[in-house]
Amino acid sequence: MITVYSLGVLLFAYLLGSIPTAVWLGQAFYGIDVREYGSGNAGATNAFRVLGKKTGIAVMSIDIAKGFTATKLAAFIGFSITGPHHSAQYVNYELALGVTAVMGHLFPIFAGFRGGKGVATLFGMILAVNYEAALLCVLVFVVVLLITNYVSLSSICAGFTFPLSVVFIFQSSIKSEVLYGMCVCILILVTHQKNLERLLKGKESKVYLFKKKIK
Repeated sequence: MITVYSLGVLLFAYLLGSIPTAVWLGQAFYGIDVREYGSGNAGATNAFRVLGKKTGIAVMSIDIAKGFTATKLAAFIGFSITGPHHSAQYVNYELALGVTAVMGHLFPIFAGFRGGKGVATLFGMILAVNYEAALLCVLVFVVVLLITNYVSLSSICAGFTFPLSVVFIFQSSIKSEVLYGMCVCILILVTHQKNLERLLKGKESKVYLFKKKIK
């Protein structure tokens, strides 16, 4: 059941996702548009490269919060429409809101529709829908990052972990959640196409979170 109120909540989710964290922080504290440097994206990974660790962490945290908060807006639509918590209908509304926020991050109205790749916002969405699978994704992300120092590769591996864990470990019975997991894989592959090309050529930039690069 679609109502004017539920459509308004979807619009709010898009506007929330459209907050260009990396762009605004870069302009406010460094006087630059992060999209003009590094990979040219307005996401956490490029913020780490261009603006440094502290700002990168801030961007990542806020972008995760965007996805999480937007997804949890389902609670404000009303159970008479969404159904009870953890029901298939409720999860469908959560997914719809989360996807809308991710689209806002990819195509932000507040930044000329030039956003980031949506990984952090996607994670916030996953955290809201299935926190156990989200924590497993974090574990995979950290392990791959520690081994390779490639944020892009870590994001791709973590993205593929979600649908696999939902199906084989947590055995979700909600078809839309499984379908969403498959869509996450496709989205991450599409948005990281250039990263994959650089990885294959050995030209992808590394991010050293826990140690300095030795020249």
